[in-house]
Order: sequence, then C-alpha cells, then structure tokens
Amino acid sequence: MTNSNYSLVIQVSSSKFSFVTKNLLSQEVTYFGSEAITNQRTIEEQLESIFVKYPQLSQQFNQITVFHDNTLNTFIPKELFDSNNLAAYLQYNTKVFASDYFDHDYIEDLEIHNVYLPYVNLNNYFIDKFGSFTYKNINTELVDLLVHKTIGITQNKGFAYIQKDRFELIIACNGELVFFNSFAYTSAVDIVYFILFCFEQLELDASTTPLCLMGRVETSDPVFELLKRFIPHTEMQNEHAFISVDLLLHHQVPKQHYILFHS
Repeated sequence: MTNSNYSLVIQVSSSKFSFVTKNLLSQEVTYFGSEAITNQRTIEEQLESIFVKYPQLSQQFNQITVFHDNTLNTFIPKELFDSNNLAAYLQYNTKVFASDYFDHDYIEDLEIHNVYLPYVNLNNYFIDKFGSFTYKNINTELVDLLVHKTIGITQNKGFAYIQKDRFELIIACNGELVFFNSFAYTSAVDIVYFILFCFEQLELDASTTPLCLMGRVETSDPVFELLKRFIPHTEMQNEHAFISVDLLLHHQVPKQHYILFHS
C-alpha cells in the first residue's frame, strides 16, 4: 500500500475494535478485521496486541479516520449551539462529571452539531501510533449517511440501524433530520415497541410511513415480521459496499458494519 492510495477507517467501542482499509481511487474495501475488547486487560494492552496481529494497521495511509462507537451524544441545531457549554447538552441523557472531556462534530449540510464524550484514552493511543488522524462520534457518520438518502423525498422516512444490543432510530425528510435516538433492547418486541412509540409521539402514520431496516437483521427475523405487521412499508436496506474480489467475507459482515463499510 502506498500512502497516496489507501485509507484506514477504525470503529472502536468498549467491547469491539473493527477496521477496514480502502482504496481511495476505486473506493473498494481491501481488508477487514475485527476483535473483541474485554475489561480484563487494559485497553492499551489489547490495542497493542491487535496492532501486532494485523500488520495492515501499520501501513502508511493517506487518510485515517476513527469512529468512537458509543451513545454518549446528542444533536444540537446550529442556532442553539454554544461551544463553551458542551456539558449542558449532555447532562439530561447521560451522567457527566466535571473531569469529562467533551467534543463535537459538525455536519455542515444539515447545520447540526453532535456533542459527545470521546474515548480520550483511545485518542491518546492513536496519536502515539499515527501522529495525526480524524475522529468522530459514530452517530455523526450514521446520520450524515442516511439523511442524505431522503433528499427529494417529501414525506418522513425512518431508518432503524439494529446492532447486537441496541439500535438507532433516525427519522428524516427531504434531507433534514427530524429525530434521532438510541435504544437498548433485549427482544424483537422491544424494538417494535420503541419504534411504534416514537411514531406515535411524532404523529407519524404507521400505515403509510416507510421504514428501512439495516444492520443485524434479515427478512426471516422476528423483528422484521413484527414490524411488517404494524408498519406495512417496512423494507430492508438494499445497498452493497464496494468490496475487493480478493476479500472473501460473509454476506452479513458489510450489513452488520454498515457505517464502517460505507463511510
């Protein structure tokens, strides 16, 4: 790999480290790796082991992006945003402390800021490894990717990005963010309940509003069948990432790592 043709995208949470390398010219994903993270060893020790296991991480890259995968965030319209008061935006939906470090991303096309708590220890590790890189909250990228899909659509459209133990619900209309929230769940019924409740609160007609499912979900899953019963226009996201023919992956991998593969 040369430093002019390839990028590295990392997604890291408190339980998993995943990454892809991409050819900037073809936009093809050329490598994918993923490892679990536990609380039995320090995060620095585990990251060091991951970098030893995957020499692909130590190549020279033109671009390096790190997505901090957590739900410690909230979106603020540009008109209401004050960079000197970041803690105030998060104090109602997460526990914050005086010692916390806050940051924010800005989505220019949507004119909204995403205020969040980054993983400071991870950033410090990556600074030592890479020198310079770009980092964002994972939900900044998710909203940016999905809201643009509604440009030209004059009715509200929902997106449910389903992960192992939580899902994100996004409602957008004609390129504008209407609603965003993250929900923890333990069953398909939980997912259906939360989505129907949000539809009710937003006064959306479940019989006519389209809902797109993404992530860890198949048409044969109970959650799809349940949602289809209450929201008839429920469909699966039908979008494929550009993946090198030399990279053999299970078909669910790009679906379950949608943001990583499509960023």
